[in-house]
Amino acid sequence: MFSDISRRSVLAVGAGATLAAATGATAASAAEAARASKGGGGSASAVPAAFGREETRSLDQLYEAALAEGGKLVVYAGGDVEEQLAGVRAGFTSRFPGIDLTVVVDYSKFHDVRIDNQLATGTLIPDVVQLQTLQDFTRWARKGELLRYKPAGFTAVHPKFKAPEGSWTAVMVVAFSFVYGLEAVGSGVPRTPLDFVDPRWKGAIASSYPHDDDAVLYLFSLYAQKYGWGWVEKFAQQQPEFARGSHTADVAVGAGRKSIGVGTAGNLLADGGASRWALPTRGHPFMAWAQRAAILKQGAHPAAAKLYLNWMLSPELQQASYSGWSVRRDVRLKGGLRPIWEYEDANLDGFPAFMEDRAKVEQLKQTFALYFGEVEGAPSPGRLGLHPGR
Repeated sequence: MFSDISRRSVLAVGAGATLAAATGATAASAAEAARASKGGGGSASAVPAAFGREETRSLDQLYEAALAEGGKLVVYAGGDVEEQLAGVRAGFTSRFPGIDLTVVVDYSKFHDVRIDNQLATGTLIPDVVQLQTLQDFTRWARKGELLRYKPAGFTAVHPKFKAPEGSWTAVMVVAFSFVYGLEAVGSGVPRTPLDFVDPRWKGAIASSYPHDDDAVLYLFSLYAQKYGWGWVEKFAQQQPEFARGSHTADVAVGAGRKSIGVGTAGNLLADGGASRWALPTRGHPFMAWAQRAAILKQGAHPAAAKLYLNWMLSPELQQASYSGWSVRRDVRLKGGLRPIWEYEDANLDGFPAFMEDRAKVEQLKQTFALYFGEVEGAPSPGRLGLHPGR
């Protein structure tokens, strides 16, 4: 069913073009960190020294430690389908042969309660957790469930994208907006969400359910705030095709079944294929966030977990990021992209606050269900049960 997933729907680092070059990645030098701290968000002194230093071992040294530990690693990663982390699996296993990596992909809202249950029953499976549910990291940190650890490059990570004490660090930037088919829209390229309710697009729109995915929910809440609930009603009258999984709108447009897809991720620099992912014109909202990752303190393979975080944050992987943006301030972006924190319409601060207000989230879910109907269909990753990856 998902064999036609486009490269824009892969919420992970691509499979390998620059991964082999990661052999020499180490912590940024003090001079580099100082230079990075002068642009885009704070200084190195903003992180108290008492919280510990960042990793100084090379990837090769961390690799040796992971092999000595037993050479196993389990990552629970948020996503829509298993294939979305194929690039991470391929790149990691190619760079670090002998490490038995298991990456389990599921909706973040299933992974978090799964981890809670495993902790409660003494059956914890993952070593690393990498999720969209940002509120879980602050909650787990308060409960002491996360290992305080600063990977190499931690100083260069934007302050918005890390816990000062190192209990979690973001490893990738994701943005949700819309996609359109080049042939389908012709000269009528949508510029803002206001264009979605043009009568010409009735029956031609695909969207992921906002009341099934909190990031899409936040995006639609921004639309409702900007354009009013009347816009939401008009959007519902367009008879959009809703499906589970934020990748599905992109798939529908890429396959030529729909003209516009809403609530999906992409890369502004992607220039191949029959569709384009776009940001609205200035002054109109989209949403972006940084996917957080952490090492679970009770995980069985802390050395391998540290290797994984250092690899994910290495400059080589950050430069090859799926979205084109980096969580680091010292990575030069391609194609004239500005750092994501310079896009005012990205609502970068709004999403973490939104995710912490669970009462508001639940209220909005039920409100959008009134407009769009109840969520239907099986979850796109399948039903993985209590202990996937065991």
